[in-house]
Amino acid sequence: MNFELVVLPKLTRELLLENNTQETYFEHYLGVPIKKGLFRSPAMIRKDINPTCAFYKDKKGRLIYKDFAGPTFDFVGCVMYLYGCNYYNALKIIANDFNIINYTNLEKHQPKIQYTNTVLEKTTRAKIFVTIKDFTTEELDWWKSFGISLSTLKKFKVFSIDEVYLNGVFIIKSTTKNPIFGYYGGQTKEKDYLWRLYMPNKIKNRFISNWPASMIQGIKQLPKNGNYIIITKSLKDVMSLFEFGIPAIAPNTENIFLTEKQYEKLKLRFNDIYLLYDRDLPGVKAAQKIRKQFSDIKVLLMPGSKDFSDYVKKYGILKTFNLIELWQKRTNQ
Repeated sequence: MNFELVVLPKLTRELLLENNTQETYFEHYLGVPIKKGLFRSPAMIRKDINPTCAFYKDKKGRLIYKDFAGPTFDFVGCVMYLYGCNYYNALKIIANDFNIINYTNLEKHQPKIQYTNTVLEKTTRAKIFVTIKDFTTEELDWWKSFGISLSTLKKFKVFSIDEVYLNGVFIIKSTTKNPIFGYYGGQTKEKDYLWRLYMPNKIKNRFISNWPASMIQGIKQLPKNGNYIIITKSLKDVMSLFEFGIPAIAPNTENIFLTEKQYEKLKLRFNDIYLLYDRDLPGVKAAQKIRKQFSDIKVLLMPGSKDFSDYVKKYGILKTFNLIELWQKRTNQ
């Protein structure tokens, strides 16, 4: 009796792309045609009355679905988001749906629209335009609760935003219940404005940004050199630390750390580099990962609070000074 040995191909992202384009996969699962410009979020992602979503290709050629008020993902991440699965299971779902590898225990998901066979070319950075207003008393009181003064907001180029336009389309207006603060990052060579917009009262998707991933918050406000510097996770913490005379910076997002080149430049300017991330599970995991890459970085922990600015708000100025003195004693030992 003869048996034919069937060897399944190795299931990878590359295998999927050998069979279909990124655009086809997105159209299959999201049910929206691939095109340039803004469009409303598909209903299965979230309800959207404004066009706040776009497709673009990053430097590596990956097609990205970007929701400026929601999630961002590539086609594999899209399936992970829709079906609540891990990366490998998302690959299996896609392979099964497109008959690349058939899994008898998986159901088939039919295409939501007819494929357009569009291939999106490399796209440019999103254009964010804002109108600026004076800080209200309530807004300044909110910043003050973290120990941050108006003069510090000005130094770090933080503004109170009235209206936000994305690629020429109005998307949101500031209200008393939902203020918008803008971190201004300068202009590109093409004269586009770089903004990172912060909406603190939103539960999810608090940021809208067109900053490049390599940008570092607070880097321009650092002294030329010093005994130490703290790397933390937000500009709010950077400004709060600044109020206590502590130089600090923060990567663009919590998922990105400094490059080795950026880190080495800091070592030339500061004797010691400290890491101060959130004292929660994601923060601890991130710190452990960073320590593996940069073994000489020193880790500080926040007692009784998630981050530094929240500690200031919860315990006040005097106890914060006491905490800093405790850090200094421990680091001098």
